[in-house]
Amino acid sequence: MIKKLKLTKRLRIPHRKHEDYLHEVGFKIVCGLDEVGRGAWAGPLVAGAVILNRRLYGLRDSKLLTAKEREKLARKIRRTSKVGIGEVSIDEVNKLKLTKATQLAFSRAIKNLKVEPDFILFDGLLGLYPERATASRTGCRAIKKGDMVCSSIAAASIVAKVYRDRIMRQLDKKIKGYNFSSHKGYGTRLHRERLKKLGMSKFHRHFYQPFKKSPK
Repeated sequence: MIKKLKLTKRLRIPHRKHEDYLHEVGFKIVCGLDEVGRGAWAGPLVAGAVILNRRLYGLRDSKLLTAKEREKLARKIRRTSKVGIGEVSIDEVNKLKLTKATQLAFSRAIKNLKVEPDFILFDGLLGLYPERATASRTGCRAIKKGDMVCSSIAAASIVAKVYRDRIMRQLDKKIKGYNFSSHKGYGTRLHRERLKKLGMSKFHRHFYQPFKKSPK
């Protein structure tokens, strides 16, 4: 059984205590896993998987960093670590809904690592165990607010956020008027205003409440 680590305010900067403990008890390849876009109204859901090969400074929950800081850290993570990205398209999200879509994104990210981890640390709830990990009996642990307190999860959140933001900027060039580059598909006031004017596009998640009365 994995020892639970007491989290205090001073540990809110991501640390390696979880990874270091797992290495001490015999796990060799420890992977951090996180998703981005679960709460968005539009666009794909993306997961990042990262095996940190060395200590990296400056890691934070991706939401606490500026775009420039995320881009810089993402390049550093990719240079020094093993990285896998799992993307679930908007069509798949609409078909599977969020829980299964998140599990699929996790599993694809792990597969794209090209290395099989023997323990996975991920941000979220127990019910979101990656299907790939369950099937292979890989060790797993869900960590509440993991992207704030665990280095490998924070790194995963950064690479996933940078990857998805690029997709949303590209999407903004394909479909005009929704300002995807600005809000990245999340439920901002601007996004709501654009929806009231233009209605729902094929890149939106039709099962969300704001879209129940939107024209198609």
